[in-house]
Amino acid sequence: MAGIAVITGAGTGIGRAAAEALAAEGWTLALIGRRRGPLEEVANGRAASVHPADISDPEQVERAFADIAAEHSRVDLLFNNAGRGSPPRTIDETTLDDWFGVLGANLTGAFLCARAAFGIMRRQAPQGGRIINNGSISAHAPRPGSVPYTTTKHAMTGLTKSLSLDGRAFDIACGQIDIGNALTEMAQPMTQGVPQADGSIRAEATMDPAHVGRAVAQMAALPLDANVQFITIMARDMPYIGRG
Repeated sequence: MAGIAVITGAGTGIGRAAAEALAAEGWTLALIGRRRGPLEEVANGRAASVHPADISDPEQVERAFADIAAEHSRVDLLFNNAGRGSPPRTIDETTLDDWFGVLGANLTGAFLCARAAFGIMRRQAPQGGRIINNGSISAHAPRPGSVPYTTTKHAMTGLTKSLSLDGRAFDIACGQIDIGNALTEMAQPMTQGVPQADGSIRAEATMDPAHVGRAVAQMAALPLDANVQFITIMARDMPYIGRG
């Protein structure tokens, strides 16, 4: 199926890869991100609208989704993708700015966007839609010094399960894609060396974000009576399975 797809964090990285893959499958895009310039680059030449917004701000989220509903009349897919990390630190050295910043982008932002999309999907005709949440390998196993990020990604799994249950009555499906070492700008340090559980610093295997985009498009293509509940897509040789 194809229809109107809302993507957060759509201007760069995984969001951009998902936008490109979904557009190739015939989806019309509604692109949300903090900066208009990168969103317009993604939208160029495609059936797409641009909605600059900080997803941690309730008023900006409400306005963006109101504009999307007015322009496109419905929402068939939300890829809840936007997020951020913080410098690797133990909890006592983690600043409150980093804690609240990661919480706002990764969890509050995901909640606000899911809330807005769910409301539209519930009330539109025909009813229903799909929400895909961007989780992480950190939803299963943390990296050293990643308390803010890992906490939000574990919470994302709870959001996914709750939306899956609550959405049944309204033909709304919800799944989660847990991503490991896609080579976005945020992941560039992995190619040079990042902290490991044994205290060492080592480079890690990475993969092209386009693979993630195609996985999102495959999840989105299902009819609403089927769902990929959880999928993990990762660089094959990253230190996750076994002892690394």
